[in-house]
Amino acid sequence: MADVLTKQQRSHCMSMIRGRDTGPEMKLRKALWSEGLRYRLKSNLPGRPDFVFPGTKLAVFVDGCFWHGCDEHCQLPGTNTEFWLKKINGNIERDKHVKFELENSGWAVIRFWEHEVRKNLQRCIRTVAERVSMARTFLQIE
Repeated sequence: MADVLTKQQRSHCMSMIRGRDTGPEMKLRKALWSEGLRYRLKSNLPGRPDFVFPGTKLAVFVDGCFWHGCDEHCQLPGTNTEFWLKKINGNIERDKHVKFELENSGWAVIRFWEHEVRKNLQRCIRTVAERVSMARTFLQIE
């Protein structure tokens, strides 16, 4: 299907998409905060996690389905497909590299798809809470 927008209109639309503070990210952050889980938004870690739990060395990412190549929801545009395929595959490779770097530095990494946060917020909260709790228990043992 041909794009109904001109190149300039499409470019403007794409440039307005945020990289931080997206809807799913904000939803998860607010829910975690209300559960008493305190995190930090800014860090110098590779890949710039959406938020981190520095005391337990946990980095959390909320990945957009389109931008990070979700198998269920990522649909390549009908125009400029080669560009978008290269872009999304590059993001996927970067995500793998960032995960490897963080884990080699002693950090645990949790990645959620935006659709996971939207459809099952409670499971996402439980996953983070369990990981934080497990890390705190481990740190107390040492």
